[in-house]
Amino acid sequence: MPTRREFLLTAGAAALAVGAPVFARAAANTANAPTQATAVTQVFGDGVKLMAVALAYPEAVNTAALNAKDFSVAGRTVSKVFAARSVGLTPSESGRFVIVQLAENDADTSLQEDVYEGSPEEAKPQMQGGKPNWVAGQKMKKTIRFKDAAASITANGKTLRTAAVANLVADSFRQAEFQDATTGKTLKYNLFVPENTTQRLPLVLFMHDAGVTSEQTRATLFQGLGAVIWADPAEQAKRPCYVLAPQYDEIIADDDWRTSKYLDTTINLIRKLIREHKIDPKRLYATGQSGGCMTATAMNIKYPDFFAASYLVAGKWGADLVAPMAENKVWWMASEDDLGAFPSFNAITERLQQQGAKISRAVWDGKWNADQYRFAYDDLTAERAQMYYTVFVKDSVFRPTDSRQGASGHRNTWRIAYSIEPIREWLFAQKKR
Repeated sequence: MPTRREFLLTAGAAALAVGAPVFARAAANTANAPTQATAVTQVFGDGVKLMAVALAYPEAVNTAALNAKDFSVAGRTVSKVFAARSVGLTPSESGRFVIVQLAENDADTSLQEDVYEGSPEEAKPQMQGGKPNWVAGQKMKKTIRFKDAAASITANGKTLRTAAVANLVADSFRQAEFQDATTGKTLKYNLFVPENTTQRLPLVLFMHDAGVTSEQTRATLFQGLGAVIWADPAEQAKRPCYVLAPQYDEIIADDDWRTSKYLDTTINLIRKLIREHKIDPKRLYATGQSGGCMTATAMNIKYPDFFAASYLVAGKWGADLVAPMAENKVWWMASEDDLGAFPSFNAITERLQQQGAKISRAVWDGKWNADQYRFAYDDLTAERAQMYYTVFVKDSVFRPTDSRQGASGHRNTWRIAYSIEPIREWLFAQKKR
């Protein structure tokens, strides 16, 4: 008969030998059933989507023990299941969370909803002379709001309703208000503060389009990549920076080239943030899409020495007004399918070139992969121009389910534009003297 010591040593060796399978079975063990479900969202070029449900377990679970067939989410397709050490989409061999990842292309996944003042018909902009009749400083009768993600999940026979929401990247922004004594305006905004604040870092200002004009402070974070891409952990590892994403509750720029008082309020807010944080005033960058692009253009005209460089996406402005920004560094981006931005940017860049700006142009394809964009970028920037104007070739920005209308071409420009890393790289290489 073995001694007690021999028995314990043998039992320990056996436990080590079968530890993984026993550990793995814990997920199916009723004693280790999930206790809470969290909805996990991710922002893509076309908006925020519910991408996963994170299940919290009392004890660690092994990925090798998990079977996607044991999990289902009402109305969605489960793409894969894995263990994780925290709520998110980073797999681990084991962890106290099980991530049930969902298919991105499921139908009806949008969390965006339209909110109307009055009837939807009354909210439609009236066209006058080919332009919408809205005026800078005017409140919108139709605004966009984003719902909190929610889901019902069944795991190993137990059904839970999500009790919390984790918005990847978007949750890393702080929300605040700025009361501007100069303009009398109160501006809601989102601010991302990088982890390393021991040295002065750049600041990126992103301004949303008119469609997401809203009282909901975080709406600008959820519409697309324009704000969140700069705060993504992978991006921050390469290009750490502050990110400012104001939320406007009124039209900030109109088609008669007028702007809201929010233009000056935003500039004053940046000046305040420079005093309060370690922001490098020589590395301020402006970007915006559609109405936000129009406002960024107007800022470059009114404050031509304020930004080190700008990335202007799918907007327009009066070509006869842009002369003050002729010495600025700008990357212009539009699509041939955009019936507003494309002709306007053509006229603007021609006028700036007449004013002495050195501009290099190229036609790109919205269906290119990252390597193709890199090659095209290297080829274009080898010309060492002051400004660059890239255009997505006709029909290249659309997806199979997209309408071929001009408005769709307009939106799809910014769906792709902010995902092109070399342009972000170019922006950060610019610095004021």
